[in-house]
Amino acid sequence: MNAQTRSEIADLLARHQVTPSHRLGQHFLADPNITRKMVGVAGVGLGSRVVEVGAGTGTLTRALCDAGAQVVAYEVDERLRPLLEEVTVGLDVELRFEDVSKVDFARALDGVGWSMVANLPYNVGTPVLMDALRTAFNVERFVVMVQEEVARRFVAAPGSPDYGLPSVVAGIFTYAVLVFDVPPQVFYPPPRVDSAVVVMDRKQAPDHAERAIALARGGFGQRRKMLRRSLASVLDDPVSALEAAELDPTKRAEDLSPEDFLSLASRT
Repeated sequence: MNAQTRSEIADLLARHQVTPSHRLGQHFLADPNITRKMVGVAGVGLGSRVVEVGAGTGTLTRALCDAGAQVVAYEVDERLRPLLEEVTVGLDVELRFEDVSKVDFARALDGVGWSMVANLPYNVGTPVLMDALRTAFNVERFVVMVQEEVARRFVAAPGSPDYGLPSVVAGIFTYAVLVFDVPPQVFYPPPRVDSAVVVMDRKQAPDHAERAIALARGGFGQRRKMLRRSLASVLDDPVSALEAAELDPTKRAEDLSPEDFLSLASRT
């Protein structure tokens, strides 16, 4: 697997006169072992269809192609176009230079059976992933590297300090697990925070999913308040609705599981 080293990435960027952008959250993966580990966890092989968000210098892109995958790689930074064209020449990859926060993956990716494998840019990782979980049902597996604190929010259990709206969305649409932590020094340049890789395998979308998310958003918008108060903005009679769903109105949003929110949504 031909993954890039730190010195190779530095040389590529220098030759193409590109300086990593803090505004774009650019921290390029510069450790071949972590690259191999991500591809291995993703389980991609010959004929796999993979969408990558934030192609960067192409190290993960090339590793995915080397494993046999067909890759659609998104990158917003036009400065990286000649660099990426150079490192992906001859590979089964389609480069798309677009702002991924405006991409509808359900329409942009043909067919089904896609996996998203990506070192997500820090500045857009959470909203892009949240939108894809809710709408891109043709993406069946997510193997994404994000900030560690973000990763823990997506896999958090009810009652934990990290539990919130991302946890509910992930729990409604996927089986999510944090598979390994990633230290700052494996990136070029290194960020000031740790990262982690999360795997999310999609499950069948339940009924009332969007209503459940709206309820969770209302509840976590005032997470210190009891549900009978925090849900007043989204329910006419929160107490009656909660009691009908056999949920305690004096609990807080962090006490409700994704299934609890779905149960409440089915009655409202």
